[in-house]
Amino acid sequence: MIRIFHHYISKVFLSLFIVEFGIFFSAMYFGSEFLLHYTESRFSEDYILLSSLLFAITLTLSLSGIGLYRRSLGWNDYELLSRTSVGFSAAIFIIVSIYYVFPEFIIARSVLAYSLLLAFLGMMSCRFIFKRLAGKNVLKKKVLVIGSGNNAQKILKSNTGYIHRGFEIVGCVATANEPKTVAQNTLIDNKKKLVDIAQQYNIDEIVVAVDDRRSTMPVDELLDCKISGIEIVDLLSFYEREKAYLDLENLHPSWMVFSDGFSQSGFRTFVKRFVDIIASFSLLLFTLPVMLLTAIAICIESGIKAPIFYRQVRVGENNQNFNVLKFRSMRTDAEKQGIQCAKENDDRITTVGRFIRKYRIDELPQIFNVFKGDMSFVGPRPERPNFVGDYEKAIPFYPERHRVKPGITGWAQLCYPYGANEYDAIQKLQYDLYYVKNYSLFLDLTIILHTVEVVLWGKGAR
Repeated sequence: MIRIFHHYISKVFLSLFIVEFGIFFSAMYFGSEFLLHYTESRFSEDYILLSSLLFAITLTLSLSGIGLYRRSLGWNDYELLSRTSVGFSAAIFIIVSIYYVFPEFIIARSVLAYSLLLAFLGMMSCRFIFKRLAGKNVLKKKVLVIGSGNNAQKILKSNTGYIHRGFEIVGCVATANEPKTVAQNTLIDNKKKLVDIAQQYNIDEIVVAVDDRRSTMPVDELLDCKISGIEIVDLLSFYEREKAYLDLENLHPSWMVFSDGFSQSGFRTFVKRFVDIIASFSLLLFTLPVMLLTAIAICIESGIKAPIFYRQVRVGENNQNFNVLKFRSMRTDAEKQGIQCAKENDDRITTVGRFIRKYRIDELPQIFNVFKGDMSFVGPRPERPNFVGDYEKAIPFYPERHRVKPGITGWAQLCYPYGANEYDAIQKLQYDLYYVKNYSLFLDLTIILHTVEVVLWGKGAR
């Protein structure tokens, strides 16, 4: 992993991003040179370089938006051909739009078509090689786990569904008096010194994952390994890096106090608010036709007298309540039995409502909340006061998610499907806390980019 502005990025997927960027740039550059070499051309070398750069940026960002560089991507939802088709289609639309708005950037259609073909073939070849290498241990960090209980067992199962798992668990070393939950074949003989075990298995990192920190810990041996150049990491830091969340089961106040992050500087807040104002005003203009069509569809289905919008009290930054604005997607009598979360296949959702929920169109009026300052584009999902009250009593650290403004989209919304009960709230809180701890403009832009995948694939919609 590499850390950029506090957010962890997979080195493997970052390398894949850079390699494919080079492929796309080369496809346009050499495609232009090849085709224009045989014709009289008005295009200069600088012009071709600029066109190649625009082509590569547009393609890589489009493919990023549909999740092809997401480190948590699994084989079950890889869908390379369909995702690539959508990504290339989006890139073509963006490039053609740029050519239309800025004619000075236009390039011959034959060159664009030839470049797209070369880019597609180059990317497919690159992905074939990536697929062959993804499971190879040479691309993985070798990890030794100290512990043999539930925490160790949890680590063994971590990220097993990913296309590329960034680490390989070599084995577990049990500490004295600790119950053994892990399989016997994962245990390493602890009669040897820890540094000898590490050297024998070429260990890159040791993760301390004992269930009870008060039990006997090989502190002297861990120190010996540390001084010998082996990285030592605690369980919480491991999960923060590898799973991009704060593990609530093991989270304790002292770790939060002494860890980095949780920075809320005035300049960072100013920049975030400035971006929210500019982006919300621009998006209001851009999405106005979609919102008008949605309003008409709701009127046709429910009648002219039925409300188009749905206002609901939510808890915002510093526990301040505000009214969130959404397109109404449920029947007008949806809460006649009292307040309740949406369920899968909820029969209270209208036909139009099901469509606008799937593609997040019902969230568009929240742009007004962003412009007003009650919300941000990126942040934890705002919850209703009665749910917040219950969760704060039952879930530790739940109030900390209200340290920042709530958002239309967020890290938890991307990483975990729609939540409808206390268990889901706990899982989503782990991602919300990661965002609060590591929030930056870079992470915000990353979340906004990956929200495209959520919209197109309908992930988490309910």
